[in-house]
Amino acid sequence: MNTSLIGFAVLAFLAIVLLIEAVYLFWSSRHGTAVKRMDERLRALSAGGNISKEQLSILKQRLLSESPFVMRLLLHVPRVHALDRQLLQSGLRWSVGRFVTYTLLCALAGAVPGFLMQTPALLTAVLAGVLGLLPAMILRRKRAKRVLQLERQLPDAADLIARALRAGHSFPAALGMVGEELPDPLGGEFALVFDEVNYGVSMNDALLNMVNRVPVDDLRYFVIAVLIQREAGGNLAEILGSISSIIRERLKLLGKVRVLSAEGRLSAWVLGVLPFAILGLLSMLNPGYINVFWQDPAGVHLATVALTMMLFGILWMRKVVRIHI
Repeated sequence: MNTSLIGFAVLAFLAIVLLIEAVYLFWSSRHGTAVKRMDERLRALSAGGNISKEQLSILKQRLLSESPFVMRLLLHVPRVHALDRQLLQSGLRWSVGRFVTYTLLCALAGAVPGFLMQTPALLTAVLAGVLGLLPAMILRRKRAKRVLQLERQLPDAADLIARALRAGHSFPAALGMVGEELPDPLGGEFALVFDEVNYGVSMNDALLNMVNRVPVDDLRYFVIAVLIQREAGGNLAEILGSISSIIRERLKLLGKVRVLSAEGRLSAWVLGVLPFAILGLLSMLNPGYINVFWQDPAGVHLATVALTMMLFGILWMRKVVRIHI
């Protein structure tokens, strides 16, 4: 075999390997796991807090949208920053612009079948509004799930800090240990507090920033206890141990309440979904039979009254089965 051909093949192989390596490094430098984690931590640090603008100026600002034009429009919307904070608290990687886009697309997907089936404008608007609420429902569910995880992890964090203090570690070092030992989401929040303290933010401001980011009442009590102890003194390890025990007992009682109210919550879901499921099934099996309901004015009035009564019934059942402790 020709030596030049072998050399060319070897060089071509090395060139392909180097090209693949270059593409991998380029992708990792912009979309890798470590880059995403660092970006999330920087966005969380700059999502609003008690520290001054001069201290925040070195941090990457959290954008409401990737488009500058859309961002300028969103800045004029009232309470847009509250929505942005809820997106951050849910753990979703959505910007406000993307959330609005998803809402409009879902509303459009709900309006198209209404136009195709020639249903009344009121029912088409109701269907579009219901589907348009789907992103908000996902946001609410994700946020509630993340808050529940934070509540369940908080007693372990308090116990870990108490043990670290009894072992002779300082309080900032104990926060760093919690950030390293506990998994996300609470471990990441304590890691952010530890980073803020290392960046020069006072301990009080860093803890208050965590309270603003995490909508958990037990964490607020935890921070208040720490701030009072820093001002008045006392055995912080004993205080945190007591807080941990109280939180565990409250979660245990809350679990019992959820078990006892499970039947009511399941009944609420069945009664709320069943009419729409039957309506959709009849629309597919016999469209001519169900179209009379949309075309007759009496049917439209009946649908309006039924939807109104169902709405009040759902709200009432939700009020009954939701017990706050």
